Amino acid sequence: MTTTDLYRTVRLVRRFEERAIEYVRSGEIVGGIHPYLGQEGIAAGVCAALKDTDVITSTHRGHGHVLARGANPARLFAELMGRESGLNKGRGGSMHAADFSLGILGANAIVGAAASIATGAAWGYRRRGRDTVAATFFGDGAMNEGMLLEAFNLAALWRVPVIFVCENNGYATTMPVDSAVAGSITGRAAAFGIPAYTVDGQDPELVLTAAETAVDRARSGDGPTFLECTTYRFDAHHTFEHRARLSYRSTEEINAGRSRDPVEIQGARLSVQQRADVDSEVESLLDAAAGIALGSAHPDPAAALEYLYASPGVLR
Repeated sequence: MTTTDLYRTVRLVRRFEERAIEYVRSGEIVGGIHPYLGQEGIAAGVCAALKDTDVITSTHRGHGHVLARGANPARLFAELMGRESGLNKGRGGSMHAADFSLGILGANAIVGAAASIATGAAWGYRRRGRDTVAATFFGDGAMNEGMLLEAFNLAALWRVPVIFVCENNGYATTMPVDSAVAGSITGRAAAFGIPAYTVDGQDPELVLTAAETAVDRARSGDGPTFLECTTYRFDAHHTFEHRARLSYRSTEEINAGRSRDPVEIQGARLSVQQRADVDSEVESLLDAAAGIALGSAHPDPAAALEYLYASPGVLR
């Protein structure tokens, strides 16, 4: 992964999310989204460390992970808009995007749940003789969820090749992390014997370096690693806040958090012309992607139950 490639990813995620917010405002995306603005360096760095045969699981704030893993922006836009051409035919929406062909086992609206899915998937692949590594993303709010701690236990006990990536943006919705987590975040994983490190999540290259070490360790059979990636959420927890105007963060805090922007940090490593070229490329890609999504059909209401169940038949 080159410096330019990392910049392209963080820029793509940033501009995708900014456009998605505009589609929420215009009504093309119904129900709102959880913006990933400010956290792009984590998705870019971790996914860059993975092989094509590896897998990820994501969260309710998952667009960045899905795009960094290689999902088609047109199909992701279409999914958010509830269109038939979406990643999941418009049935999954913002919080459940998946593409098994790319190893994206799904975003998950249940806090902490995706870690247990990733742990199980990695264990299953290893049992079949594959060297697949799973990376699972979750926020600081998941650190108090039993499902996550159970995943830690099994991953450590069975040396499962999984990377636990905590995106610590300082808040679980509106609850400050210091008011919710006893001890330290890395200490939770370390208690299970899992090597745990704190990484500057605003620097994509630092995240990539840490993720490469963790992936190599997992692939060699040495088990899981925990990465606490410190970051800051630039926008709302959910776009509903744009109307509700909650006041749990001061303007001064937000401005301080925005002062370390992963797009600017990575962009500064390119020449002015290189950066301009990538920016233009991304805008053209997203222009085309949005056009495809907006031109796609909505699902037929008569087919509302299709693709939702493992076996066809009448719901009883």
